[in-house]
Amino acid sequence: MTQVLPVTSNKDLDRFVDFPHDLYKDDVNYVPEIFIGQKDLLSPNKHPFYEHSSVQCFLAFDENGKITGRIAAIHNKNHNKFVGAKDGFFGFFDCINDQETARLLFEKATEWLKEKGLNKIQGPASPTTNDVCGLLVDGFDSPPVAMMPYNASYYLTLLENIGFTKKTDLLAYKVMHATVNDKSIRMLDLLEKRLLERNGIVIRKVNIKDFKNEVPKIREIYNIAWAENEGFVPMTEHEFEYLAKDLKMILNPDYCLLAEKDGKIVGFVLAIPDINQILIKNKRGRLLPFGIFRLLFQKKDIDMLRILTLGVIDGYRKLGIEACLYGGIIKNSKGTKIKGGECSWMLEDNYMMNRALDQMNGELYKRYRLLEKEI
Repeated sequence: MTQVLPVTSNKDLDRFVDFPHDLYKDDVNYVPEIFIGQKDLLSPNKHPFYEHSSVQCFLAFDENGKITGRIAAIHNKNHNKFVGAKDGFFGFFDCINDQETARLLFEKATEWLKEKGLNKIQGPASPTTNDVCGLLVDGFDSPPVAMMPYNASYYLTLLENIGFTKKTDLLAYKVMHATVNDKSIRMLDLLEKRLLERNGIVIRKVNIKDFKNEVPKIREIYNIAWAENEGFVPMTEHEFEYLAKDLKMILNPDYCLLAEKDGKIVGFVLAIPDINQILIKNKRGRLLPFGIFRLLFQKKDIDMLRILTLGVIDGYRKLGIEACLYGGIIKNSKGTKIKGGECSWMLEDNYMMNRALDQMNGELYKRYRLLEKEI
């Protein structure tokens, strides 16, 4: 008989974080999350998400006391305030291929969310759409890139049998140097010159030496540019600083470009090296004793990027800024070990950006889904 219990101790949290490593131990495409990073993300005294919201984790056990599943129920108060709703979320969901185990996990999560006065459950978001989110539904034949989710193909059936339905799909495109339509690169100098002469807009790299002052300006543009996107919630100052601090460790200025007018940032693009190429070898997500050396010494061998985000504020779109930002990333990565990159995630109804990626000969190769259910 399966039993689902709340995570109430540090030991329980360790087991919660470690469960996917056991579940996917024979899956060649599974990439372990960094253990200490996951623990911090789930610890109210460590992560700024808990300054405004709350999470309750649960573990499922079989009759022998073996862990068979996990889930987190998430009350994102900033989301509900921003969109004017009473939505609950689930995240960090992993489960054996057993419908009853999945049902009991969601039953506990739903009970907790109802106690908070919420009337819907949606996800996965771990814990927000600014973090790892979405359920992989197509593209199981290769590992995920940095900060993208991975799950077994049976998860969708488990959720649909519980009553979840599709909310929206998130798309991942692969763009490779060998096949890319390099028109935007060939025209890059002309496009940048025209932006400067006609609009007073300059494209520049992020200033790492002045990173402390760059971060709040980037946060402002991020929160404005993405405000109309499905599921978006503005990041608080502390949340963005927390993320920026982590990203700075792997940030290359060649892959973080800003569009600026009169000292004001009006658009930016950020790509990060696919550190999952290293983490996939680190079977339980520990940086010590050898994982940290892999990160330090093998980073130079990474041959893929993930274009994490691109945003241009309203009033500056369709001027060619997007093409310059994308083109700049491609141009700066040419002549290096980088073979290409993943652009993710893109909302399926973001027709302008998806069409642009199609025109660049981007390959739509993975699809993720956000699901929802009334409770």
